[in-house]
Amino acid sequence: MLTTLEVWNHIQRQLFPVLVEEVGPLTERDNQFVEVMGLVPLGPFLEPYRWVGTGCPPHERPWLVHGFIAKAVYEFPTTRALLEALKARPTLRRLCGWESVSDIPHESTFSRVFAAFAQDELPQKLHAAMVSRQRGSQLVGHVSRDSTAIDACEKPAPKEAAPPKAPAKRGRPAKGQERPPAPPKRLDLQPGRTLAENLADLPTACTVGCKRNSKGHQECWIGYKLHLDTIDGDIPVSPILTSASVNDSQVAIPLAQMTAQRVTSLYDLMDSAYDAPQIHAFSRGLGHVPIIDPNPRRGEKMPLDPAQAQRFKQRTSSERVNSLLKERYGGRFVRVRGAKKVMAHLMFGLIALTAMQLYQLVI
Repeated sequence: MLTTLEVWNHIQRQLFPVLVEEVGPLTERDNQFVEVMGLVPLGPFLEPYRWVGTGCPPHERPWLVHGFIAKAVYEFPTTRALLEALKARPTLRRLCGWESVSDIPHESTFSRVFAAFAQDELPQKLHAAMVSRQRGSQLVGHVSRDSTAIDACEKPAPKEAAPPKAPAKRGRPAKGQERPPAPPKRLDLQPGRTLAENLADLPTACTVGCKRNSKGHQECWIGYKLHLDTIDGDIPVSPILTSASVNDSQVAIPLAQMTAQRVTSLYDLMDSAYDAPQIHAFSRGLGHVPIIDPNPRRGEKMPLDPAQAQRFKQRTSSERVNSLLKERYGGRFVRVRGAKKVMAHLMFGLIALTAMQLYQLVI
């Protein structure tokens, strides 16, 4: 397994000269695309898509993955814009793997293959492998946890009707009787569940979300919410997509479980939305130090001590990653519907973003 520095040196000293001789001068975006693909471990994950049989073989799946990542790197808002660029730019077309215009698949093929990749969660697997290979053996200082709104081009799902409650008997219970205990909340159940069980319990339908921004104003949107764990160096390591209406605290423990499988960290940095005893306890159970901005909850807000306040400043890395994803890697151009497809679209952008941030640490 090559380190990020070894991959970068190989690309700069050996691959780029060969590419320039083969396809001509490369633009800055061309260089970025080649660098990103140098860190994406495609081989073992495309084996299930290998074609075996008779008749006309399907289009090469690696080239299609290249195309979806190029869509994020070059900031193409739609697949149709990507196809037009592939036809008009020979360099981009050959970098993706197609020699001539006639080799480029039809738009419907891109759509069908994208749906298959989304269903199989291929982008998530590629991203997890990239993070584990490049950062899994190193000690991480801080994990910054936050979420960002994802606007979707679809109607919100109707709210599920609450199950009817049995009428409660008024007054105090009779002598010798006790009130039935309240059912446990999701946050109470998560510490005793596996990551897969916690992920299956999180809502993923398109809904209406509302949150207060940094200026204190209420913002609402229709779509989803992307929850991210980001480590030092502005490298996103763990993503989870939920309905827009899901509270951030409901995803803290699943994110912590996912991140613990990929990197070894010391501090968990979270804002006041995550200030819950279950989250504090779970973080300490992993051997981490939780630094969470206290939530006043109708009382006096207790400030962090000076040492914790200094470390808490590192949490801005999560905000920078959210901004980068939306401004440079397609986070604002969600043109697909359904949680799986939306997540796949965002993940191809996160793959490109993660690769470029990894290179920033070695150059």
